[in-house]
Amino acid sequence: MDLYEYQAKHLFGEHGVPVFPGDVCTTPAQAREAARKIGSAVVVKAQVKTGGRGKAGGVKLADDPDEAAQKAQDILGLDIKGHIVGKILVTEASDIAEEYYVSFLLDRANRSFLSIASVEGGVDIEEVAVTHPDAVAKIQVDALAGVDAAKAAQISDAAGFPADVRDQIIDVLQKLWDVAVKEDATLVEVNPLVKTPQGRIVALDGKVTLDDNANYRHASHVDMIDDSETDPIELRAKALDLNYVKLSGEVGVIGNGAGLVMSTLDVVAYAGEDFGGIKPANFLDIGGGASAQVMANGLDIVLNDPEVKAVFVNVFGGITACDAVAEGIIGALQMLEQKGEDVTKPLVCRIDGNNAEEGRRILTEADHHLIELVETMDDAARRVAELAAAAK
Repeated sequence: MDLYEYQAKHLFGEHGVPVFPGDVCTTPAQAREAARKIGSAVVVKAQVKTGGRGKAGGVKLADDPDEAAQKAQDILGLDIKGHIVGKILVTEASDIAEEYYVSFLLDRANRSFLSIASVEGGVDIEEVAVTHPDAVAKIQVDALAGVDAAKAAQISDAAGFPADVRDQIIDVLQKLWDVAVKEDATLVEVNPLVKTPQGRIVALDGKVTLDDNANYRHASHVDMIDDSETDPIELRAKALDLNYVKLSGEVGVIGNGAGLVMSTLDVVAYAGEDFGGIKPANFLDIGGGASAQVMANGLDIVLNDPEVKAVFVNVFGGITACDAVAEGIIGALQMLEQKGEDVTKPLVCRIDGNNAEEGRRILTEADHHLIELVETMDDAARRVAELAAAAK
């Protein structure tokens, strides 16, 4: 779960990382009151889960409460990379002497954590890595050993932090590591971590990604869930316990097993190049032991996506028997029709493996006008792309 900046900085504060206080607002009037309480110049910041806010006009300075209200008016409702701003953070403005970058992230490939630090913060770390690779220090962190004062000093020295802030950097790094470990985060990032003209180190921004698998250990994390920016189809799929991801395309994809579904996305995209750039509309894995009801739920979700023009059901029977899949397909269509929904999108089905012959028999005898059986995965991908293109 990705957090908003204000949520990340709240966790920072709980673990002793220095941050400026601020208020989350949803109206210009609230922004005016927040600025009045601060009593000095403020910065009004869009709260969206994407980068590039400043370049998009989502971060503005205000000298007084009235100007803060006006800046809030300008930012609220702004579209930043497809994210509509519904909340802003009003916080104390500060002069900046220097900008740094620090982060801890899960390094799955090496089964450890990785610390990335640079004295050149304030811009994308990827940009710094390309233009000034020597300015980016990457230090492996053993998950069991963690980050003590010695490890933090190693990170600080490798990045070349100035001597006058070294002790503060070492302290902040240890506290950010506390955030990563105690909150079960897979990413903790501060960009920029700033040095004020008075020599104080402050986390001016914050980005945290929490591991959803650890939610059972953190009752307070539930309060951080915000589905306002989540696609309604994804929310409905989540409620049905479906492993679903919305994409931008025209072919609904359903398969059993993440590897098979990923391969299906590739073959659909490849076949779609011959039909005007047809692409997959979603990732949906019904799992290895999915029942007919799970199949029906999946089809219900995919068929109700207005962007979907045709559906590719690609199943290799193992634990999931193909006859159960076939029954799920027929049952889903019957269920939707009984609900009064106008089901018109064609289904191209390729089923193989456990009980495949019986599954094909069920689909063939059903003789449903929307269902088309195709023998191979490549041929099925080409056929579904053709049908989707014709329906556009």
